[in-house]
Amino acid sequence: MAWTQAELDALKSAYATGTTRVSYEGRTVEYDSGAALLERIRVIEAEIAAGGGGRKRPSAGFASFGRS
Repeated sequence: MAWTQAELDALKSAYATGTTRVSYEGRTVEYDSGAALLERIRVIEAEIAAGGGGRKRPSAGFASFGRS
């Protein structure tokens, strides 16, 4: 799932006003508490800052060995 700036802005606005119900892009989400809302904001900000913009997929690599 890719996070959008509209979602992040709506979450920040709701947190600033002390509400736990957030509406954005035709969706409405109600969080259990302000702490849960703040955690969601932090997760999205961290992933956007990392350049992911969404959840990262696991990656796998192959190891190679050789004799010297």
